[in-house]
Amino acid sequence: MFRKVAWLGILAFALPLAAFANEIGLVNAGGVVIGNAGGLALAGSTLIKYGTAVGTNLGSLTFTTGAFTSGDIQNGGTLAPGGNFVITGNGTNGVPNGVIFNGTFSGPLTWSLITLKDGTNQYTLTGALVAMNGEVGATAQLTVNTGASLFSGSAQLASGDTFLNITVPEPGTLSLLGTGLIGVAGYIRRKRSASHL
Repeated sequence: MFRKVAWLGILAFALPLAAFANEIGLVNAGGVVIGNAGGLALAGSTLIKYGTAVGTNLGSLTFTTGAFTSGDIQNGGTLAPGGNFVITGNGTNGVPNGVIFNGTFSGPLTWSLITLKDGTNQYTLTGALVAMNGEVGATAQLTVNTGASLFSGSAQLASGDTFLNITVPEPGTLSLLGTGLIGVAGYIRRKRSASHL
């Protein structure tokens, strides 16, 4: 009997510690992508969407990548994990004020070249992210259009999309459930102890 009560107690304390992840979609626009064989970097890009919040300036997004491990800056290729990826909010429209995500690329990144029907070139950078605190995400920094030319060291970023899985604490209902389980366990224990007398 003591074992059952002990397990209920452990469960009651563990449940309130549970957490779940919320996926948040972000969109950034503008800024300049610069790059060479040593990798890519984005500076000056403005956050224009954070979840349901939309605005012309909700914060900023910057990143750097690792170096190219295959291919090249003009024709596309693979970049090494590493670098950094930082999203900062400015408190507008309910967006958090300060650093929202600070992490790195957790795996190889893909730098793809697509030549559109009209002859213009578009580059896409995709990769997985991991934050310093373990949160994860993925990004597709899209629409780096270079016109009929290939990427030659820098280009304007039209827009980028990022999806983050932000871990947030479970609501207080689990705390109430845990407390209730402890109460039920105590009641059962007292009732059984009384019946043995």
